[in-house]
Amino acid sequence: MTARPGLDDRRPARPSPWHAGEVALQASLGMAGRMAEIGPHVLRDQLIEQHRLFYPQLPFLVLGAVDPEGDPWATILAGQPGFLSVPDAATLQVAAPRDGTDPADRGMEAGDAVGLLGLEWPTRRRNRLNGRIRRMPGDEGFAVAVEQSFGNCPRYITPHGMAFAEAAGPAPAAELPRLDAAALAMIRGAAAVFVASYVGEAGPARQVDVSHRGGRPGFIRAEADGALTIPDYAGNMFFNTLGNILVTRRAGLLFADGATGTLLQLTGAAEILPDGPDLAWFEGAQRLWRLRPRRIIRRAGALPLRWA
Repeated sequence: MTARPGLDDRRPARPSPWHAGEVALQASLGMAGRMAEIGPHVLRDQLIEQHRLFYPQLPFLVLGAVDPEGDPWATILAGQPGFLSVPDAATLQVAAPRDGTDPADRGMEAGDAVGLLGLEWPTRRRNRLNGRIRRMPGDEGFAVAVEQSFGNCPRYITPHGMAFAEAAGPAPAAELPRLDAAALAMIRGAAAVFVASYVGEAGPARQVDVSHRGGRPGFIRAEADGALTIPDYAGNMFFNTLGNILVTRRAGLLFADGATGTLLQLTGAAEILPDGPDLAWFEGAQRLWRLRPRRIIRRAGALPLRWA
């Protein structure tokens, strides 16, 4: 077919947004070519109108950051709806003060790359946003300059309502030498976990991502040696998280207890597991990956939100 003059033959090809780890996993399914076509159309460098309206409705934001030692951390920032604002299509503002008890805070300096996830539990809507921090005057919050923004499907999200708890000061953060009984109970009862990952050295080349993983309570398996095995189900074939893990071999996990507001944050070595008999243990999983925690932080009552 002959391209129409002035349109198809003059439109510059947009570069692929995928890095080598993502492409390798897409290629393993024979989808690299198709995803190279799709990627530039679904990963945008700005927030479209529906996402500009979406963020100000939310009472919390999930954030992924990387500390100076190269450890990724996932965390939650919360506030009354409106604490997130979008002054323009290229900027998300977050009115949240710094928290020195949060291990992710050390990766939230001006210029640092971060990954963000906006998630609306009742409707299961979610949007991913990756960019760089701009600190605001007075240290009462920060802005994120958008580098990538894209929607995600609602699969594997369990809908529920949320409410703010009565004000109470959180207990100091506690670093655990290993997963204790309370931490294991929290993991085994979780129907959701948030995963922080990244590629690239510190500086302009770094890309940080934070994603949601969900399933039936108990979908994550705690191994006898302290490692956690996590299933990967069918998705959009972007492979943002697993592509990062394939390259960097690190990840951070965040578990949130909706009854108490306790946050459990882990970071450590991560690997994608080869296919084997273990896969059958995780119903519907297409592949598995494993995290071996190097640091474990528990922050009791750190989240002011509650849910059933």
